[in-house]
Amino acid sequence: MATPENKASRAIKELTLLFEISRKLNENLDLKTVLKPILQMMAEHMDMLRGTLTILNRNSGEIFIEEAYGLLPEELMKGRYRLGEGITGKVIDTGEPAIVPRISHDPFFLNKTGSRTLDKDDIAFICVPIIIGKEIIGALSVDRLFNENVAFEEDVRLLTIIASSISQAVRLRQLAEEELEMVREENSRLHDELRIRHAPQNMIGNSKAIQSIYTAIDKVCRTNITVIVLGESGVGKERVASAIHYQSSRADKPFVTVNCAALPESLIESELFGHEKGAFTGAVALRKGRFEMADEGTIFLDEIGELSLPLQAKLLRVIQEKEFERVGGNKTFKVDVRIIAATNSNLEELVGQGMFREDLYYRLNVFPVAVPPLRERKTDIALLANHFIEKYSKDMAKEISGISSPAMDLLVNYNWPGNIRELENYIERAVLLCTDGVISSKHLPPSLQRNDSYLRTKHGGTFKTMIAAFEREIIEEELKRCCGNMARAARALDMTERVMGLRVARYGIELTSFK
Repeated sequence: MATPENKASRAIKELTLLFEISRKLNENLDLKTVLKPILQMMAEHMDMLRGTLTILNRNSGEIFIEEAYGLLPEELMKGRYRLGEGITGKVIDTGEPAIVPRISHDPFFLNKTGSRTLDKDDIAFICVPIIIGKEIIGALSVDRLFNENVAFEEDVRLLTIIASSISQAVRLRQLAEEELEMVREENSRLHDELRIRHAPQNMIGNSKAIQSIYTAIDKVCRTNITVIVLGESGVGKERVASAIHYQSSRADKPFVTVNCAALPESLIESELFGHEKGAFTGAVALRKGRFEMADEGTIFLDEIGELSLPLQAKLLRVIQEKEFERVGGNKTFKVDVRIIAATNSNLEELVGQGMFREDLYYRLNVFPVAVPPLRERKTDIALLANHFIEKYSKDMAKEISGISSPAMDLLVNYNWPGNIRELENYIERAVLLCTDGVISSKHLPPSLQRNDSYLRTKHGGTFKTMIAAFEREIIEEELKRCCGNMARAARALDMTERVMGLRVARYGIELTSFK
């Protein structure tokens, strides 16, 4: 039985402990900062072997150890429970403290952390809930050696006071953890969306030329080798690069793009490798470069042929040694970055002219992917046009049902020097101008309507044939609206059925194609 002297001594120790905890909490309410020293104080004052603070994540329903005393990091990570699971789960579920005088005698004690030897240790376990108002947000528990002279109820009372003292800090930590969990879930969802959006099968096209691109992406995406994407401006080289990244093992890491032609020579080195504060006039703060931002992910260097020879040497070092220095600094940084380059220049010619390093060319040219120009994949033009019509119709909240046959002929027979980017711009303009639900030739730019390869080859290029082509387009569009009904189409165009029939016969229009 405890003597009055022992009781007085215990009371003094308790008051001292509570005062020190209160002072520590007044210094900082950040649980990450204060919890470890608080558990250390408890260990010294309460002769505890181990102590843990667990928090309930209300979004997932999982209980996890936020901080512990006497546990190894790998043991701490194992301490996860569901509501009602084990002693800790029951305490948080019911809000009632629990005393286990000997954990080796209690079948409900799970020892999830693996820190106790249940068949040898004679350990008592005490756990109390952490409560804010009427809500249970976590639990505080301690291990101590079993002793018949120890009054566990006194330990429960002291732990309850401590739990109440730290409850506000625990609440802040709980809210922070729940928000972090939501951010992680949203981040994971967005990465999944990006992976789906940039999947090779979502690239528009069924031509043989584009099928070979799908095959190349499938072969290279699961490796870490350097890729160079070749092709004219506007063919979709960045789309190929993003498809490779988002199908790779680096998909959940950064995908950083740099257009080497869009930045002046004086800034490109700082953009790629970063700079130290005061490195040059205007460098008022330290800045990380794109390679640092892309660490563990992928960097896409577009228009690589525009880099100066000194920068090519620095890029070669990054490829070979995986290291660089910031502008104005002497500290060497290591990075793990996959490089995908792109160019619309002939790098072999540039090497021959001494404008591109031969050694860099060979390091980049490990796996070349040549993207064909749009004029070499004519069968994909209709698919691309309809894709862009759907996209911009939605953006502009307009109902566009399609594109007329003569307008599509113009698109197919055009040379497309600007490739897919030019086609997208023309369709965006056409959707904006269209007021009758169907894009026709008049909605396309004059450069397409004057296209010699279409008008002169197909119609001879005379004024009469051009008028005839326009008349045919109008009739076909009205027949399409009327599902091939000539009488309805004639009335809509304010002409007789006889004239309509003559025009249909003259132009060889197949009515069955509209039904």
